[in-house]
Amino acid sequence: MQLLETTFWSTGGSRHGMAERLGFSKSKANALIAGLVDQGLLAESGLQKSSGGRRAENLQLNVALGVLIGIDIGATSIDVAVLGPDLAVLAHHSEPADVRDGPGVLLARVRTLMRELLTRCGSSAKEVIGIGIGVPGPVNFENGQLVNPPLMPAWDSFSIRDYLREDYAAPVFVDNDVNLMALGELWRLQRSLSNFLVIKVGTGIGCGIVCHGEVYRGAAGAAGDVGHICVDQEGPRCHCGNLGCVEVMAAGPAITRMAVAAAEAGQSTALAECLRAHGTIEALDVGHASREGDAAANAIIQRAGSLIGQMLASVVNFFNPSHVFIGGGITRIGPLFLASVRQSVYQRSLALSTRHLEIQYTPLGTQGGLIGAGVLAMQETLRVRGVAP
Repeated sequence: MQLLETTFWSTGGSRHGMAERLGFSKSKANALIAGLVDQGLLAESGLQKSSGGRRAENLQLNVALGVLIGIDIGATSIDVAVLGPDLAVLAHHSEPADVRDGPGVLLARVRTLMRELLTRCGSSAKEVIGIGIGVPGPVNFENGQLVNPPLMPAWDSFSIRDYLREDYAAPVFVDNDVNLMALGELWRLQRSLSNFLVIKVGTGIGCGIVCHGEVYRGAAGAAGDVGHICVDQEGPRCHCGNLGCVEVMAAGPAITRMAVAAAEAGQSTALAECLRAHGTIEALDVGHASREGDAAANAIIQRAGSLIGQMLASVVNFFNPSHVFIGGGITRIGPLFLASVRQSVYQRSLALSTRHLEIQYTPLGTQGGLIGAGVLAMQETLRVRGVAP
């Protein structure tokens, strides 16, 4: 299965390239590849670009293996997709949802969407070879259960695996949503970066940690729960019970609260107009007002970015990553937020930690969680039982 994993992570390659990556002789690699092609596990998918000689055949996992299902459950939305073994999205649906409604309500809807999307791309439940699910809370990866999730208490110890096992024989893998974003970036990069962080800023704040080319989950699955790092001991009380967590002071709901306060205090005509027209203000509205030059909106975004940067500086000093990718709904707020995070990190971190550090929005954008769910499903299915359904 090592050859199948290498093919998946390299998003294809030539026979010669596979032999080099694995340290195999050409004859050994050719024999193994021929066997896997005969079994229908690998397929040749056209010629690679010429490098001077005869063009090599490109190898990839055989699309006839079946399909994967990726599910990204956020605090306020659900995304479900059917993907090929090469992670091409075959069908996709996204809709608003409230994770506080509990697993019964949300997973019933997810199960319906899974059936509809499989039908849309002409597949059946029997053709599903793996299911990957991301959830916004700490997960015990071994048993796939959430552990005291602050944003979704009704889900504590609920077995998502058992729930989906009624309809699908395929293995089900559950992980924290930010870990899946990190897996998605790792796959996009073909494991070319070994030590980086992915920060998700939405309703909450979390961190996916890639260490030595693998997602690091910690002893109990709670690694990366950076949203509850304190940035102000006199700050407001967080839903976790502590004071001044960066999540309660700088995530999406905090930006909304600051915007409503600014509108009601007469500090921003743009935000006041938005509040009058819609009865509420979203983080995206703050971003729009900022791009129009609204001073109060600018100050709110800079404060949120600065607080997240303050938290991130400590993490950067501790872990010394090469890159920090920022994702989640907050990325749509605009460039000022990213600039504020960068300024705060560079100001507060040690020079050695930031000398070659790059901080940017995630290139995968809103699809990062879904792609990561597909990576999880394919990777773990290969590890656990090969790819035979």
